[in-house]
Amino acid sequence: MLELAIGIYCLYFLVNTYATFMQIDYVKRAKGGDSVILTPSKFKEAGDYTVASQRLSLVSQFYDFVIFFIWISFGLQILDHLTLSYQGWEKAVIFIDSFIIINWILGLPIELYKTFKLDKQYGFSNMTPKLFIQDTIKSGILFLIFGSGVIAGLSIIISSIENWWIWGFIFIFAIFVLINMLAPYFMAMFNKFEPLKDEALQNKIEKLLDSVGFKSSGVFSSDASKRDNRLNAYFGGLGSSKRVVLFDTLIEKLTHNELLAVLGHELGHAKNGDIYKNIAIMGFVLFTTFFIFGNLPDELFLQLHLQNEPYSIILMTLMFSSPIFFFLMPLISALSRHNEYAADEFGSNLATKDDLVNALLKLANENKSFPLSHPLYIFFFYSHPPLVERLKELGYNGAGIAQMKDDEALKGNCEVNYEQ
Repeated sequence: MLELAIGIYCLYFLVNTYATFMQIDYVKRAKGGDSVILTPSKFKEAGDYTVASQRLSLVSQFYDFVIFFIWISFGLQILDHLTLSYQGWEKAVIFIDSFIIINWILGLPIELYKTFKLDKQYGFSNMTPKLFIQDTIKSGILFLIFGSGVIAGLSIIISSIENWWIWGFIFIFAIFVLINMLAPYFMAMFNKFEPLKDEALQNKIEKLLDSVGFKSSGVFSSDASKRDNRLNAYFGGLGSSKRVVLFDTLIEKLTHNELLAVLGHELGHAKNGDIYKNIAIMGFVLFTTFFIFGNLPDELFLQLHLQNEPYSIILMTLMFSSPIFFFLMPLISALSRHNEYAADEFGSNLATKDDLVNALLKLANENKSFPLSHPLYIFFFYSHPPLVERLKELGYNGAGIAQMKDDEALKGNCEVNYEQ
C-alpha cells in the first residue's frame, strides 16, 4: 500500500515539474518575440519575472520532494518516538503541530528568498524584516490556538465515531465556512481597513451596489502597499460580514470608472452565486479527501511504523492531500475559468467594456502578469482565463497596447481597439 501511495506522490511530482519546465521554456521563447497586451518594456520584465519565479518553484518542488522522502524514511519514526508519552488528542496536537512547524522552518529559506530577493528585485515586495517577524508571530498565534483546536476536535471525532470520516468532513467543512464568515476580522490583524476617503468614489460604489441589490457591511481601503505593490480588490466575508475591499495600490492607479468596472466583475461573481459554488466545490474536494483517508488500510501505517490512530490519520491526510487536489485542479480550474468569463460579461454590462478592458490592461502591466502561458500549465494551474482570451471575449484585439512605447501612457486612459 505504501508503494502505491509513493507512486501517486511521484506521479504528482513528475507532472507538476514537467508542467513547470514547459511553462519556463514557453515563456522564455515568447518574451523574446513581439509584445502582446503589455507595453514592450513590461512584456519583457513580466516574462523575466515569470521565468525567475517558475525556476524558484522548481527548486521548491525538488526540495519538498526530498523532504517528503526524509519524512517517510525515518523522520516520522523519530517524531513518533519523541511524542510517545502523549496519547489521544494530545498526541495528535503535539505530533501534527510539530510536523507543520518543522516543515515551515525547512521552507523558510525559499520564502525569505522570494519575499526579500525576487519580489523586491521586480518592485513588488515592500516587506521589512520587522513586519515579516510581526506577521509570523501573529500567524503562529492563530495557528497554535485555532489550528490546534481543529486538530484536537478532529482527533476526538476519529477516536469516538465508527464512520468518523463523514462527521470529520462535516466538522472541517463547517470550519471552512466559519473561516470565510470571519475572514474580515482575521485580516484586520494584518491590515488596516479604513472607509474610503474619496467621497465621490464612495458614492459611486454604493450606487453600483444598490443597482444590483448587493448588501455589504461597507466599502474599505486596505493598506496592502506596506507589504506588496500589486493591485487587487475583493469581496470578503459571508452574510452580514460581507465587505468590499480595495487595495490602496488599486485606488492609486485606476480611474473611478475602471474601479467600478473591476467591482462590477466581482459583483458578477456574487450575483452568479460563484462564492457558494466555490464553497460547494471545496466541499466536494473535502468529502473526497475524507472518504479516501477515512478508509486507509492498516497495512499503510504498519509500513510506516506508525499506529493507526488519530494523529497518524491526520498526518496521512496532510502529506497526501496535495496530489489529490492537484489532479482535481483541471476540473476545478475549468469551472472557475467559465465563471470568470461570466463575471467579465456582467461587469462590462454594469460599466462599459472600455473601462473593464482598460482596468485589466493596467492590472496586467502593474502586476507584471505575463499574458501568454503553455496550454498544459493553463490546464492545471489557471483559475482565470489567460488575459488574451478574456480581452478577446470583450472584443479587444490587442493592437493598441502592443504599440505603446512608454509606460507613462498607462497613467492615463489606455486607448484600445475593438473588433467590429
